Amino acid sequence: MRRWRSALFAPANQPALVPKLPRTDADVIVLDLEDAVPLTHKAEARSLVGDSLAALAPAMPRALLAVRINAAATEHFAADLAVLAPTRVGALVVPKVASVDDITALHAAIHAAGFASPPLIVAGIETALGVADARSFLGSGVDACYFGAEDFVADMAGVRTTDNAEVAFARAQVVLAARVAGIPAFDIVTADFRDEARFRREAAEARALGYRGKLCIHPAQVAWAREAFTPSPVEVDRARRVLDAWAEATARGVGAIAVDGELVDEPMITRARAVLAAAD
Repeated sequence: MRRWRSALFAPANQPALVPKLPRTDADVIVLDLEDAVPLTHKAEARSLVGDSLAALAPAMPRALLAVRINAAATEHFAADLAVLAPTRVGALVVPKVASVDDITALHAAIHAAGFASPPLIVAGIETALGVADARSFLGSGVDACYFGAEDFVADMAGVRTTDNAEVAFARAQVVLAARVAGIPAFDIVTADFRDEARFRREAAEARALGYRGKLCIHPAQVAWAREAFTPSPVEVDRARRVLDAWAEATARGVGAIAVDGELVDEPMITRARAVLAAAD
């Protein structure tokens, strides 16, 4: 499982932001050709994205460099792929994926465009159909995914709230489908980038659900995401003590023990191992 805790989006038509991105130390940088770029500036964004990727590659050798393209149903999809094909883009972030057919058509389009190196695919699950059928296609040529709450609520003709009650089912559905497919999932955007408390609350909820990271729309959110999705020293210490106690008990033929007054059995051992793996 890739350690992708933060995915920072930046408009592809604003090259002045590019030199600032390495300072964020985000795990994934996403140059956005979709929602962050007005229709009248799509062509300009495409003309700049190749140079931006080339500038970021040596400055952020550990980061995954990605580009969010426009959806396949739009007139910009083919042009986006054509521009990106000669580049070394690490991943394509594809919005509004909703079926196996979408994935099949995407891979065919990538092949036809003649990419220099096959990019990873990050699927955006952000429609009612996409959420409902996520399990049917996330295991078919997708490397990661994200849940897009804003588009999902709009598609549902619902009302967006700060407590996320209206997306609770869909949020859980997406991460469950991702887990079954064996791929990491990114949690929702916190639209008010100034609201640190809300971001941290949502990130804690997301980690508890099984999300591996969170979408970020402001550099400050990157550090919050890194902290939220990295086990704390207290968690690491407890995980080590649980595993040590379990090893000792196993040697004595005991299958259930107590650590700090709490029953420890096989599921908790699995979790302890996951904590240490995430902290490594």
